Amino acid sequence: MTDVINEFKHIEMPQMLSLGANMFQSLPEIIEKLSLGKSCLLITDTFVFDKYAKEVEQILLDSGFKEIQLSTIEDSTLVEVDKQLNLLNEIKAEFVIGLGGGKPIDVAKLTSYKANQRFISIPTIASHDGIASSRASLKGINERHSIQARPPIAVVADTSILDKSPYRFTCAGCGDVLAKKTSIKDWLLAHRLKNEMISPTSIALANMTVELVSKNADLIKNQSDGYSRIVMNSLIGSSLAMCVAGSSRPGSGSEHMFSHALDSIAEKPALHGEQCAVGSILMAFLHDLDWEKIKSTMEKIGLKTKARDLDIKDDEIIKALEIAHSIRPERYTILGKDGLSHEVAVRVAEKTGVID
Repeated sequence: MTDVINEFKHIEMPQMLSLGANMFQSLPEIIEKLSLGKSCLLITDTFVFDKYAKEVEQILLDSGFKEIQLSTIEDSTLVEVDKQLNLLNEIKAEFVIGLGGGKPIDVAKLTSYKANQRFISIPTIASHDGIASSRASLKGINERHSIQARPPIAVVADTSILDKSPYRFTCAGCGDVLAKKTSIKDWLLAHRLKNEMISPTSIALANMTVELVSKNADLIKNQSDGYSRIVMNSLIGSSLAMCVAGSSRPGSGSEHMFSHALDSIAEKPALHGEQCAVGSILMAFLHDLDWEKIKSTMEKIGLKTKARDLDIKDDEIIKALEIAHSIRPERYTILGKDGLSHEVAVRVAEKTGVID
């Protein structure tokens, strides 16, 4: 595995990771330590605006901030990024906050990157591993694109909030982490067959996050004390693995390509982490991994592993398997350049129990 030395010259990572109960109250102190300024653009969505954005605004205003501009987005698109960028320039904000799930954080990430400013990531659900990474996943005209940006200068995760979030989102976050099992295998395969450069440190970090979720599956399922901290630690660790790698390689392989394919064809796509979990079961079968053990761990946590339970049609699963290789043709995975035939796609989906 170490035949190709990690030659990445620049690794950019968050400067501060703040995880714990009532962390919202520590925001003024965190911002002051980072010398970010006294005015910001806070990007969120409609749901989080009503629940938490006004609270964050009041905490900052009470501590002497000059201006906090709240802005809600409808979706994570390049058009929305341009709107936020115009607003940022108009109010002369000194930094950006992304508050909510994946969409506000991704828009804040790219908005701050284009403005050459820093941003703080404040996740209110533990559903994905983009919270501390340098990649922004945005919707283009026909498909979702992952764009290189810059990682947040700080991640502020309030477990008091995360503990109260719907468990389905936390479950999806676990699915996104456990899916690293196959993304790592894809990367190592590309290293062996295509001499692609790898990062042993990044791979070790990604493996650690899988192990952390796997070992604590019962605790997470029972939502025992500290469960959201474990999941958030795993998601942050996965983000850091991507920062170390300088790409999304350790966290995104054939299973993510399958998920993105589903996004493009499914009538009602499931959550990102749910789809990646199913994709990882399918790809583990192709990699000749112990897919049954991976599936069992996912089900122990509460992830749905059958298409019908996610309201996804069987033929959508098959079609996604057939076209997944074309989502990122430059990225070599177990799917190869030509992908799976219809017959093989059906056999893989049936053998793993994803479809009946």
